[in-house]
Amino acid sequence: GEITAAATEQSSGIGLINITVGSLDQMTQQNAALVEQSAAAAESLRDQAQRLSGVVSRFQIGSGTAAQPRSGATALHA
Repeated sequence: GEITAAATEQSSGIGLINITVGSLDQMTQQNAALVEQSAAAAESLRDQAQRLSGVVSRFQIGSGTAAQPRSGATALHA
């Protein structure tokens, strides 16, 4: 009887471990998807920052005067 009870308890413990491993696998997959999304967002922000930097670099700011665009400056298109 004790062997049967121990085997049942061990089987139950293994079942819980399987459930936990499945949950960890699912969380790992979700984290991997979030990392991919974050990388794509970072790349997009980098590209936008480069475009903005290019547009802003066309302006000169003198002391006590309003900013005037350099010749050839164009409007920012997103």
